[in-house]
Amino acid sequence: MKRTQTDRNLLNFSGGPGALAASVLKQVQASIESVPEVGLSILGISHRSKWFTDLVIETEQRIRTLLNLSEQYHVLFLQGGATQQFSTVAMAFNHSEPNKPKHPAQYLDTGYWSGKSIEGAQLKPQPENSASDIHVAWSGKAKRYTTLPQRAELESVLSPNAPYFHYVSNETVEGLQFKEVMGLEGVPRICDMSSDFLSAPIAADRFSLIYAHAQKNLGPAGVTIVVIKDEMLAKISPNVPTFLDYRTHVRAHSNFNTPPVFAIYVVNLITQWLMSEIGGLANMGAINQQKANDLYKVIDASGGFYKCDVSPAHRSVMNVSFKLAEQSLEEAFLSKALSYGFSGLGGHRSVGGIRASLYNGVTLEAVNELSEFMRDFQQRA
Repeated sequence: MKRTQTDRNLLNFSGGPGALAASVLKQVQASIESVPEVGLSILGISHRSKWFTDLVIETEQRIRTLLNLSEQYHVLFLQGGATQQFSTVAMAFNHSEPNKPKHPAQYLDTGYWSGKSIEGAQLKPQPENSASDIHVAWSGKAKRYTTLPQRAELESVLSPNAPYFHYVSNETVEGLQFKEVMGLEGVPRICDMSSDFLSAPIAADRFSLIYAHAQKNLGPAGVTIVVIKDEMLAKISPNVPTFLDYRTHVRAHSNFNTPPVFAIYVVNLITQWLMSEIGGLANMGAINQQKANDLYKVIDASGGFYKCDVSPAHRSVMNVSFKLAEQSLEEAFLSKALSYGFSGLGGHRSVGGIRASLYNGVTLEAVNELSEFMRDFQQRA
């Protein structure tokens, strides 16, 4: 369906917070007034109530089912976003074991957010000429973050002795996404999946720790999901503060301090939506891939009017980043798009350009409308 300037309902293509599925949004709206089985607003339900305890258990179980997780894994609902995890991971695991030599943790530098994770993992300034606690095994900076390494390419540069290997599965700013699991078997694999978690099936059992904040595919800001393998708990440094110790939250079942009840409730609704309405992650992945294919097709068929610099093999399914030939043309595009109800298309402040984020809550119909708008804009330019 082609949109007109009389359409009042905005379509959310923002990089985050992302769109919610319409059926979930209706349930959220009703819960502000009253959660049916409780009779209170979701904003006023105690985190110590049996209802909330049961909600956490149910949400955890749904995530286990969606990811086919074994009992070796814990699912935690934490706070602080991925930014807190950047430092928490390093504090917990980037240390030497007794009577063993120290080896640096290994990171991939593939874009804006992996850069932030590397900064966050540097726990203290390094003295001049000293060895760093972090080893950047591969960097895409020289190629302006337009491509990603192949798994075979990394085999000769990754160390089997590293305490862990860390990477970001999807770079929202540049629009890059790994299509295969990276890292050496035998080295704990830690991944920031904030922008593509539960968007498609993953081999979760090949990771030692996964973390993802909610405001992309999972719900509103406020909760960060951590999936951690049981064996990693024994590797945690004794110097980690109690609140940042994953074991603290395992023992408390994600209720150590006042958790974000509202955000966890919405995650619960979204997992229910994924299972009952979508039919699981395989179906969700197919829908997301179709959305991305449709939009990249418009870009590739534009004869250079729209340009995506990312290598086709590494293009993100979640975040389609592209540019127009001139800054003035981009400004005109964004202005006209907003007048037609397309919200959140401005590129990240660090790179500019245009970015359409196609998270779970963005419908195929919304993407079709955006594609039609882009064709029309090119014809009229």
